[in-house]
Amino acid sequence: MTDKKSLTIMQLYPDDMSIYGDWGNTLTLKKRIEWHGYTATIIDYNPGDTFPETIDILIGGGGQDSGQKRIQDDLQAIAPKLRALAENGTPMLVICGLYQLFGRFFKTSAGEIIPGIEIFNAETHAGPERLIGNIIIEHDTFGDIVGYENHSGQTFLDVGSTPLGRVRLGAGNNGQDETEGALIHNVIGTYLHGSILPKNPAIADFLIEKAAVKKYGDFEASVIDDRFAQKARDIAKKRPR
Repeated sequence: MTDKKSLTIMQLYPDDMSIYGDWGNTLTLKKRIEWHGYTATIIDYNPGDTFPETIDILIGGGGQDSGQKRIQDDLQAIAPKLRALAENGTPMLVICGLYQLFGRFFKTSAGEIIPGIEIFNAETHAGPERLIGNIIIEHDTFGDIVGYENHSGQTFLDVGSTPLGRVRLGAGNNGQDETEGALIHNVIGTYLHGSILPKNPAIADFLIEKAAVKKYGDFEASVIDDRFAQKARDIAKKRPR
C-alpha cells in the first residue's frame, strides 16, 4: 500500500493578517484536499520564522493598517522567495490587506506608503469611505463568485492586468471601473471575505489542481457533493447589497 500524495498549505502571517474569517479558507482547502484523496499539512509563517522549504499552496488574509505595518519589513525580506514561487506557478490566494501588499504599495489615509512586493501590477490608496456589502463578480471559468467586501483601500490595476472578475453587484477594487481582484500566474488577489472559498469551491479546486499538477504532474480529482455550498451561494446571491 502506497502513501497518499500530500499537499502543504502555508498560511502567510496568520497572527497579524487573518482578522476577517480567513481561517475558513484554510479549512476549506484542507477538507477539499482530503476529499480529493490527498493528505493536507498546514504550516504557519509569521515574521521571524524560518521560511519553509516546501509550499504547495500559499494563503494569506486581511488585516488592519497596523497589521500591515508590523509585517512589512519581514514581507520585504521574503519578497524574492514569494516572487520566485509565484513565477514558478505556485498557487496562491491573498485577501484584502495582503492582496494590497502583493501590489506596488498601499498608501494610508495619513499619506504613509507601505511598500508591496509587486507580484500584481497594481497600487492601492486609502479611500474616503469603506466599501462594505455583499458582492457578486463574474469570471469566465469560475462563473459567479460570491462573497462580502469590507475595505477602504481602493486598488487600481495597471492597463493590461487581469482582474479576477467583473463586478455585477458591489464595489470591487475601487468602486469605479467594475473590476475586482487580480490574477497573475496562479496567484489570486481579492477583496472577497465571507470566507470566499466555502461558497466558491471552484476556486478552491483550482488552487488544489494547480498545486497537484505542479508537484505530481497530474490531479486525481474526486466527485464532491457541493449541495450545501451551492445553497449558501444561492442565499448569498439573494441578499441585498
